[in-house]
Amino acid sequence: MLVSKRFSLLLVKTTICLLLVGHSNDIFAKKGMWLPPLIKSQEAQMKSMGLEIPIEKLYNPDGTGLNNAVVLFGSGCTGEIISSKGLLLTNHHCGYGTVQGLSSKEKDYFAKGFWAMNNGEELPCPGLTVTFIRKMENVTDQITIGIPDTLDEKSRAQIIDVRIKQLEKGYKYATKYDATIKPYYNGNQYWVILSEKFRDIRLVGFPPNGIGTFGGDTDNWMWPRHTGDFSIFRVYADKENKPSDFSEDNKPYAPKAFFNINASGYKEGDFTMVYGFPGRTMQYISSYQLDHVYSTIDPTRIEVRTALLNTWDKHMSASRDVFLKYTSKYKRTSNGWKKWQGEVRGLKINNVVAKKEQAEGAFQNKATSNADIPYAEDLLPKIGGLSIAVTDKLKTDIYISEAAYGIELIRRGAALEKLLKLYESGSKGEELKKKLTNAVNGWNGYFKNYDLATDKDVFKTLMPILIKNCSAYMPEVVAELNRFSNDYDRWANYIYRSIATSPQKLSAIIADTDGSIITNDPAYKLYKMIATARSERITPTISTYYERMQYLNRLYMKAQMTLDNQTDFFPDANLTLRLAYGTVKGIDPDGPAGYSYLTNLDEAVAKHNPDVEEFDMPEKLRTIHSNKDYGRWAVDGTVPSCFIATNHTTGGNSGSPVLNSKGELIGTNFDRIWEGTMSDLYFDPNLCRNISVDIRYTLFIIDKFGGAGWLLDEMNIKQ
Repeated sequence: MLVSKRFSLLLVKTTICLLLVGHSNDIFAKKGMWLPPLIKSQEAQMKSMGLEIPIEKLYNPDGTGLNNAVVLFGSGCTGEIISSKGLLLTNHHCGYGTVQGLSSKEKDYFAKGFWAMNNGEELPCPGLTVTFIRKMENVTDQITIGIPDTLDEKSRAQIIDVRIKQLEKGYKYATKYDATIKPYYNGNQYWVILSEKFRDIRLVGFPPNGIGTFGGDTDNWMWPRHTGDFSIFRVYADKENKPSDFSEDNKPYAPKAFFNINASGYKEGDFTMVYGFPGRTMQYISSYQLDHVYSTIDPTRIEVRTALLNTWDKHMSASRDVFLKYTSKYKRTSNGWKKWQGEVRGLKINNVVAKKEQAEGAFQNKATSNADIPYAEDLLPKIGGLSIAVTDKLKTDIYISEAAYGIELIRRGAALEKLLKLYESGSKGEELKKKLTNAVNGWNGYFKNYDLATDKDVFKTLMPILIKNCSAYMPEVVAELNRFSNDYDRWANYIYRSIATSPQKLSAIIADTDGSIITNDPAYKLYKMIATARSERITPTISTYYERMQYLNRLYMKAQMTLDNQTDFFPDANLTLRLAYGTVKGIDPDGPAGYSYLTNLDEAVAKHNPDVEEFDMPEKLRTIHSNKDYGRWAVDGTVPSCFIATNHTTGGNSGSPVLNSKGELIGTNFDRIWEGTMSDLYFDPNLCRNISVDIRYTLFIIDKFGGAGWLLDEMNIKQ
């Protein structure tokens, strides 16, 4: 499990690393997630770092740019087109949910993988879509004309929403593309995105988990990595090469552009680019908001989740049944827990709050002496006042979210409340019974992965944390604890009589005609106390804070862009197409080593452990390794697997193409390193690295492990 000595040792190693690299010069990276139409502003910098192709090749609204080879995969990942027949490459973890829906006990693609040997064997993926971005155009003047900067946010939004809807309709009618208008720079700019969404997507190749998730949660956010985190799909279109629902008559899509593949490798210092759909960053927030993250939000989350994960770990280690029930929950929960620790550490090492304060001092001097933006002088004092006033309630809200709702039984109170609404719907007799029966059956998935003893122990672990930090805002809950003489064991025994602890108890509501079983349920009553206290005493203040901050942040962003007089402002990520650039660059706490920037198959096989699911490598791959049957993918007696570079990435960049100076595909992005997870807030080129699967490892697995060499025949591979 992650809460372990292994992680503690990693912290020590990382400290050494940070001391070594913390003061080196910024000569190999450039922060930024650039809108493709604005990438021209970065041309000189990119060429000085090694870009060899014309900047127009990266984005061209006439349809010939490489933007036409990048897709939004589903609703939150990136993919890239790698052949003239619509072949698509993305991450294994991006395709995971889709493949889960295609798998069964008889066809366990997670254990065995899947490889189509011809087009006819490719599997339709119901509900999966990919979206191509054809053109992006600045429409700010049409959206904001005549609207004063200082108009209140609600009135402004009403005007803008109407204009957006009208303009989207116009663009869709004129271009025949889907048209979406999104805000950038905190609402100071608006761009229309013209796109095509394809709906017939089919699975082509999927490595087993022993390759695609190798290292699992233990290696998550870590370097070195040896994960073959890729999967392959194909886009299909109708006879006119247009988007279509699934049909046997559809043909592989003929893209406007696709990526050539460079399998000849790279070296440290080589120029790289990442093209994709980063999800969310906050590069321009004030020092007050940043301090919320650094001093309040992240530490509170870390504190509670450490206690939760340790409790789960204890029960999972003692029981294989509990392990199987909680392994997915553990991974989801620890993902953020681990990231936030790296984020806090990075902010501390870089002294980012102080750097923000210093920059704000310079901003304030400019704002005071500039009459063109009269509102700028008061922005930071207002932001500071609001932020300080909300800190206590913000912290309380996080404790409720993490501690109270970290207890599964309390969280199920919301589901019980939904069941109560069935009684309020007016249904009676057999009609009510039928609805209740269907609702109860809907809980099957929850009970399948629920262990009462584990959750009860979580209750006794997290409730003391909640009471200690939130008692002032929920005296009713404190009084409830007092009923049991402050004895958490007695309180837990009472609460866990709840109908939400087993299918048998829950089924009792089917014969209940008035919902009294739920309203008298101990877990539901506790949930209701907590939820009511939060909604009445916490949420209104926080909601008002965010509404006011949205207004102030918009003005602050505009003032920064105006007073700083820079062309170097890239908009924060918002899951729209962006391009980042940097160089291949290692980071190794122990000094120069073979895995400084690149890992290989030999190292992966050395980590194989059949007793640990995360490190259980397929026998076939180990046999290939022992026979050195690498074919044309051999490099120095092994096969390269993963590499790191200094590109600015975040969530949503999973599956993004990693390109060389010629715009050729050299890898697929899938993660960041723990030391640099603060890059959503502050990008430090000394510590921030994106992690990618080497394209040679992907091709090797397809060819030698999957036996699907026919796919390579349709790719344009330079070697």
